[in-house]
Amino acid sequence: MVAIVDSGSTKSDWVILDDFKKVFLKTETIGFNPNFINRELIVPEIEKNSSLILVRNSITKIFFYGSGCGVKKNCETIEEELKKIFTKAEVVVKEDLMAAAYAAYGGKPAVVCILGTGSNSCYFDGENLKIKLPSLGFLIGDEGSGSAIGKQLVRRYFMQKLPSDLLAEFEQNYTLTVEDALQNMYHSPRPNAYLADFNKFVIERKDHPYFKDMVYKEMKDFFEYQVIPYEESKEAEINFIGSIAYYYEDILRSVAEELHLTVGHVVQKPIESLVDYHIKYIL
Repeated sequence: MVAIVDSGSTKSDWVILDDFKKVFLKTETIGFNPNFINRELIVPEIEKNSSLILVRNSITKIFFYGSGCGVKKNCETIEEELKKIFTKAEVVVKEDLMAAAYAAYGGKPAVVCILGTGSNSCYFDGENLKIKLPSLGFLIGDEGSGSAIGKQLVRRYFMQKLPSDLLAEFEQNYTLTVEDALQNMYHSPRPNAYLADFNKFVIERKDHPYFKDMVYKEMKDFFEYQVIPYEESKEAEINFIGSIAYYYEDILRSVAEELHLTVGHVVQKPIESLVDYHIKYIL
């Protein structure tokens, strides 16, 4: 059996293929971004998933694509922890941009972007991945991402910038103190996922003029920092992967139109397309 894993900072999608390249199992775990999660939590979290434990000795190869895996040391961490459970498997760990490139590939070169809990971009010509820009994480990067939008909401709430109607609704939904926010941002294992979770509030009200303007500015920052530096973006399609791109697609396309850029595919969950790519080109 072969496991294909798409792991973000919030959750991981797992697909297990049988020996005939047919889907045997689909399941989820939490996300395993080595920049945030303690490596000692990886094995216990996988062990919580009884379906994976039942097939662990039948899996002979794992293709793991993850946030935070653009650094060799992080790849080694994931590989070592996975091998503790899947002892008979060869483990291949690559960064999430590679999964995005595979999942968004439609037969022609494109700029490929991730907009989920975090954000990132690359150029994929069908064979080679070009990464021109670093991923700086949620503290000073991740423009347009779920964590960036969540950060904007939390900051504007505490700094009394929200209009009265949104303020009232926010306080009906959350009992948020400065102490709680600081504790979760600076002392929790996954602070970026904590901030990104506030998107639920924004998405439900994304047509409100205040939020529409806030998200528009975040998306414009994303294009300016992570897309426009690729010269290919002037001619090539720009494809997006991730839930934030999916839920704010209308705003995303409006920003692209203003910048005279072309948005192609917007895929919420790349795992299905990622599996198809492996069946067609890799396995």
